[in-house]
Amino acid sequence: MLNKLSLLCFIIILSLSNSIFSASIRFSYGAKGGDSLFSYALDKREKAIDEISNSRRNIITETVKKVSPSVVGINVTELRQYNNPFGDFFNDPFFRQFFGNGGGTNTQQVKSLGSGYIISEDGYIVTNDHVAHNATEIYVTMTNGKRYKAKIVGTDQISDICLLKVEANNLPYLTLGNSDDIIIGEWAIALGNPFGLFDINDKPTVTVGVISATGMNLDPIDNRFYLNMIQTDASINGGNSGGPLVNSVGEIIGMNTIIYTAGGAQGSIGLGFAIPINKIKKIVAGLKENGKIDRDFYPGFTVQNIDEGIAKTSNLENAKGVIVLSVEKNTAASKAGLEVGDIILGVDNFRISNDISLVGVLNEYHANQVIKIKIQRGDENLTINYKLEKK
Repeated sequence: MLNKLSLLCFIIILSLSNSIFSASIRFSYGAKGGDSLFSYALDKREKAIDEISNSRRNIITETVKKVSPSVVGINVTELRQYNNPFGDFFNDPFFRQFFGNGGGTNTQQVKSLGSGYIISEDGYIVTNDHVAHNATEIYVTMTNGKRYKAKIVGTDQISDICLLKVEANNLPYLTLGNSDDIIIGEWAIALGNPFGLFDINDKPTVTVGVISATGMNLDPIDNRFYLNMIQTDASINGGNSGGPLVNSVGEIIGMNTIIYTAGGAQGSIGLGFAIPINKIKKIVAGLKENGKIDRDFYPGFTVQNIDEGIAKTSNLENAKGVIVLSVEKNTAASKAGLEVGDIILGVDNFRISNDISLVGVLNEYHANQVIKIKIQRGDENLTINYKLEKK
């Protein structure tokens, strides 16, 4: 009986020893495994954070980072003349003896703002003519906070393009793209100084959209003609005028210029238009060389719009185009062979819809350029070479 009891106690003690030893072993290895699991979880968390951070940095954000230093805010001071509503009252001889001649017009100093972009490291800056053309004083603000006084090298009202210059070197500048290579639907990034926000934080505001259309011909505004425009749904607001429209790789493809609004509302509704960079290149070259664009040529012919009656008798598909009413002798028109009754349908790659579009298209060129005019004469379609001879 005693032997059985001793044997039972021995077995119990042996079992307890094994359990304690196993627990000790498990605890020891468990502690090391816990450290490994903790380190693994920490590594996974840091990797996930890096992946999220990297995913936020895409081609758009990298492009914005690259081009932003080349965008400037423009502050303009100009003098504007206003007609006095009581001008007739002051023109009366009786009242003139008391008030003099000062009642006709008033001159007022007006401050306005816009955007621009640097195109060379030595300080050439492009903006819209409607931003700076009447300026008596212009200052540009860089993204590093520096302000420079700018002068107008040349400005062109018809194309709405103005070239400025600041005295500085080693400035960041934009790469000029090719607006003939634009793809409908590709990313478009508009940068600028809407509502003067540039003055608050020295940074351009960025909006992103796509290229909605190209080759858009708009109605003239204040003797400024907008042909072959780029349409984008990237938001363009007041103060954005003159800012760059760039593609996803940071090349400037246009200059933000016009927005269409609905019912007198202010702000963007997704209809913004930019002047194509290829046109800007040509105008800027002329402004840099001559300070102006030479359009001092004389057409030598008159036209009228096509109506439904003319379209029907001339077998036209629609009432678009202009018909030549007169051709003066010894002018560019007579030398080119233009005749009364010719119907002008196009000039180079431009379609002519009416007399306004013809004037706008001719203003795309300068004196002594040769253009191709597409006409219908009777049942025959012809193309004639026409030299824009100086007056």
